[in-house]
Amino acid sequence: MQSKIWMYLIVLLMISSCQKTEKKYAYVNGKDICAPMGDVLHLKGVNLGNWLLPEGYMFKMQDCNSPRKIDQAIRELIGNSATTAFWDSFLEHYITEADIKWLSEAGVNLIRLPFDYRLLTHDDFLGRDMHGYTYLDKAISWCEQYNIYVLLDMHGAPGGQTGDNIDNSDGYPWLMVDEGMKQQACAIWQDIAKRYADNTTVIGYNLLNEPIPHYFEKDTLKPYLEPLYKRITEAIRTVDKNHIIFIGGAVWETDFSLFSEPFDDKLAYTFHKYWMPPEQEQIQEYVDLRAKYNVPILMGESGENEDEWVKKFRELLDANEIHWAFWPYKKMDNTRGPMNFDKPSGYDNFVQYAESDRSSFGKIRALKDSLDGIKPEEIVNILNQFIENSKFENCYPNRGYCEALGLKAPVP
Repeated sequence: MQSKIWMYLIVLLMISSCQKTEKKYAYVNGKDICAPMGDVLHLKGVNLGNWLLPEGYMFKMQDCNSPRKIDQAIRELIGNSATTAFWDSFLEHYITEADIKWLSEAGVNLIRLPFDYRLLTHDDFLGRDMHGYTYLDKAISWCEQYNIYVLLDMHGAPGGQTGDNIDNSDGYPWLMVDEGMKQQACAIWQDIAKRYADNTTVIGYNLLNEPIPHYFEKDTLKPYLEPLYKRITEAIRTVDKNHIIFIGGAVWETDFSLFSEPFDDKLAYTFHKYWMPPEQEQIQEYVDLRAKYNVPILMGESGENEDEWVKKFRELLDANEIHWAFWPYKKMDNTRGPMNFDKPSGYDNFVQYAESDRSSFGKIRALKDSLDGIKPEEIVNILNQFIENSKFENCYPNRGYCEALGLKAPVP
């Protein structure tokens, strides 16, 4: 009898031990996100913007502002092979292990990683196809080494969820109404989830970035958004039942009014806030949703502001126990982010060309003849210097901004 009791106790201990080691992912517990061992996390992070989806304003341009427009301007100036070589070098050097190590030492525990879906398809993107997992895998591996969680953010989705430069789309959020695009978005997210289903460094999937901006409110697209989130989540859950799904509101990810009750037990909600008074009323809508549904919330993007504003907003978020990730980590000739690098000499010649009227082949030829410093070899040198300056060893932290985020800003 006694031996049976001991055997029963041993079996119970084994079951208990398996249950404890089984939960190895960060997970949702009511309004909290918890580490695998149960500690409540406070996620403090940055966005690796401009790396896997280049943005014109990060290149100091306004009208030439999406990846395909930037790419086209460069191809007109230096040809296809040299352009592909530039993008290969850009992707290889703009973010490296050294950047992630520095962020870890600074106190960051979350990286939001924006990407264009085209990186993961046979679509031509920055001169190649199907090369995106190379960079996602690298970033996740580096973050694993330095104890940083990764939030994968589909910044540019099939068809476009935003209809502006930031999703590299065709000027309208076709994803909301195009069945083929919806199927493709689900398929790509399912592939991503299948690849990273067992990866515990990936904290979750940010399904869409800033869907349905204010330009398209008259088109009554908002009712399409939550059903699309449900559909993508269902596709993910066929291969990955563990990772957290992050969903954001409409109108640049500020409007939570479209959300009904949570449709998954591992949901977190994200909002973005820029250029508003850093006051409680500006975030109360999101705090209220957290309380109503007992779910986590993440401030997924903010920044691009003076140090004092950033400090006040970050402190407001911390006081409300809101997870955050500021935008961006690195930017050329800019103090409104943790890391800075210098603009190359002669770079304005490239900007002048890219921003000029190139609506006909005749105008392209005339521009090349009229602008100084427009010879292909000179542009190649300027762009190569851009990459050289952006390498971690040539960057320097904006210490005031880092202090505003409560980061340590170690010497590179």
